[in-house]
Amino acid sequence: GELRKKYPKLPIHLHTHDTAGMGVSAMIAGADAGADIVDGAIDSMSGLSSQPCLGAIVAAVGTEENHLDLEALQVLNQYWESKRNQYSPFEVPQLSSAIGSNVYMHEIPGGQYTNLLFQSQQLGLSGRFGEVKKAYQDANKLMGDIPKVTPSSKVVGDLAQFMISLGVTAEDVLADADKLPLPNSVIEYFQGAMGPPPGGFPEPLRSKILKGR
Repeated sequence: GELRKKYPKLPIHLHTHDTAGMGVSAMIAGADAGADIVDGAIDSMSGLSSQPCLGAIVAAVGTEENHLDLEALQVLNQYWESKRNQYSPFEVPQLSSAIGSNVYMHEIPGGQYTNLLFQSQQLGLSGRFGEVKKAYQDANKLMGDIPKVTPSSKVVGDLAQFMISLGVTAEDVLADADKLPLPNSVIEYFQGAMGPPPGGFPEPLRSKILKGR
């Protein structure tokens, strides 16, 4: 509501992923607070790391309020349901069990979730995604608790998987940043390739990482 009051003429478009199952209520609350557009995904493609269920949003708000026909949406839903079944062999079976309310702790963006899970498997970390999520949380704090969007979120993921692969803790990174073979993406981040984070680069970690590089 405060954003709408401050910028009464600015179009507000609200986007989220349904990682913790709160997407539908968040979109409805956003609309009530003055958002002009809220994002949803067709039912058969919604939920988990995708967007919240569009049909559920329509049903909750009521067709008179949003001018969308719930029955008409089912025609689209049936089409995409058949397409999803067609490509089901390519889905990530571990995704449903890997997602949950711990997103409020590790803050992995929904758009990165499947990529990070696949990368972890390629690095031989299958069955250790819980550790990767905890390391992601630690890596984010090491980097200054940054806004995580592409490409900054990938850098956090690179550092997290590096930590798990080498058995390195956050304390180890702080102590030995000048000696560790950190991923290039992490070094470039601290060199300022993406610009400074909102709170500035954390010190003395940045100076240690850049020492001799």
